[in-house]
Amino acid sequence: MHPNLSGTGAPDKVAVLYATFHHHTRMIAERIASDLEARGFEVEIRDVRSETAFHPDSYTAAILAAPVHLGRHHTDMIAFVKANRSALEQLPTAFISVTLSEAGAERRFVSPEQHRQSVADVQMMLDRFVAETGWHPTRIKPVAGAIAYTHYNFLLRFGLKHIAKKVKAGLNTSRDYDYTDYDALDAFVNEFAAEIHPAHDHDSDPVAA
Repeated sequence: MHPNLSGTGAPDKVAVLYATFHHHTRMIAERIASDLEARGFEVEIRDVRSETAFHPDSYTAAILAAPVHLGRHHTDMIAFVKANRSALEQLPTAFISVTLSEAGAERRFVSPEQHRQSVADVQMMLDRFVAETGWHPTRIKPVAGAIAYTHYNFLLRFGLKHIAKKVKAGLNTSRDYDYTDYDALDAFVNEFAAEIHPAHDHDSDPVAA
């Protein structure tokens, strides 16, 4: 095992912490964990609902992932970050913001105005999260989420369909849609991994999950 970046003797381990509404962000967290393991890191993956306190001396870095609903990140993640902000600030960190608006920002066939609005919406939600938590992660990555119509109740389907129409996403409520760019996510994780422990660049080739 490589020495810890801080030289404290702590294990070369990355915490992957997530909150999720309908399991998609958990899938993203599992993808992140797989990428990190392919680069030689130990990974501990947890739903923040099960976390009461975060101990930074156990980790080399932390990656947090949370979805957005109605313009606000998952309340479990907001509560976790507020409670553990000082601990998180002792480590290199990355925050993955999972939102349908990012799908609109990434789609090439929307109008310039629709693209600008989606980009602005993504930034607004990130700014709100930072303002609510007071936390400034080392790196931030907006990620396009999914629409799981078949898992929603009537009211949620209605609300998500309205947002989907705004960002030119799928409207067929009899099926689900996944807009996450997994190649871009893998690239981001690999870049972050190289920053927190450059020696891993030569240990193994990055492997997509």
